Amino acid sequence: MSKVIFYEKPGCINNTKQKKWLKLAGHEVAEYSILTHSWTQDELKRFFAGKNIADCFNTTAPVIKSGQLNYTALSEEEALEMMIKDPILIKRPLIIVEGEYLQGFDKVYLDKLIGLSAEPGNENEVGELDADNLTRCPNLDKQIDCDS
Repeated sequence: MSKVIFYEKPGCINNTKQKKWLKLAGHEVAEYSILTHSWTQDELKRFFAGKNIADCFNTTAPVIKSGQLNYTALSEEEALEMMIKDPILIKRPLIIVEGEYLQGFDKVYLDKLIGLSAEPGNENEVGELDADNLTRCPNLDKQIDCDS
């Protein structure tokens, strides 16, 4: 069992399912709001290491979906400052586990790192979660905006 620090948008359907899976696999999950945490550039850089900064944006954020923000044209420093001011811009979840800082729920990587196999009795629930697409917001197909 690992302790997982999980930064989420409270109420996010996929973040809720991701946390549930971690718990069903026997991990302890400490949940925090990505929206109320006081982020710093250095802290965010740990989660974004090795990534193009444009890939670290939540593309369902209202200012991005509406076209008001061309996030692909920002420098890393500009992008980080915008994310600090408006954390809904950060692609989620942000996870700290086993000393690693991760962005997104990469089930293949997490399974290798800490294991995502169900504890006895939880196999059906984990199977259902595994069948879901936990990286794409299900509300996008319904034209529901839950990031405003």
